[in-house]
Amino acid sequence: MAQLIVMYKTPRDTAAFDKHYFERHVPLAKTIPGLRKYQVSKGVVANPAGPTGYHLVATLQFDDLAAIQKAFGSAEGQAAVADVQTFATGAVDMFMFDSREV
Repeated sequence: MAQLIVMYKTPRDTAAFDKHYFERHVPLAKTIPGLRKYQVSKGVVANPAGPTGYHLVATLQFDDLAAIQKAFGSAEGQAAVADVQTFATGAVDMFMFDSREV
């Protein structure tokens, strides 16, 4: 499997972010071809030292890296990427990688 981790830094208006994210962005992202699983963080995003500057972390699962690249080349993927620019006022970090169980 492959993972796409999207880490949203704390936006200027967290209530507006949450409203847009859950009412508009999640339904849009769920139409991306090849998406197998979509999870988001709940509550504070922390590390062992305490809270971080992140508001929300999303983990999207695909079959492999090629599936992620194909997904974001699709019209649905492009629409989801464009939508991020409309609400992620605190910036966003994205990481993608193949994963394996150990």
